[in-house]
Amino acid sequence: MSSKNDPRQDAGQMEAITVDIYDQTYHLRGHDPEYLRQLGEMVDTKMRAVASRGKTVDSLRVAVLAALNIADELATLQEQTRNGNGQLRTRTNSLAGLLDDVLGSERKIG
Repeated sequence: MSSKNDPRQDAGQMEAITVDIYDQTYHLRGHDPEYLRQLGEMVDTKMRAVASRGKTVDSLRVAVLAALNIADELATLQEQTRNGNGQLRTRTNSLAGLLDDVLGSERKIG
């Protein structure tokens, strides 16, 4: 779940924890038990929200629909990040150009 450069990961031993997701118990291991608990809680919440809106009681279908909802949220955030980075880059270039103009004018004056 964690990458090599993930600040949640430390040199310590992985810890085992138990999480309940949609009335099923899962035994997980990781470097940050609290983070794993939060992830489990997020998945449980999403599955219960999907189940409350639908007619299915099949937990596999609920899990797939919840995964699709989570994937949609992730894709939306990634797109917003890409757009934000592009806007930031454009604004930075614009400000750098203005700064160059101001500094160029001061050099001519001074």
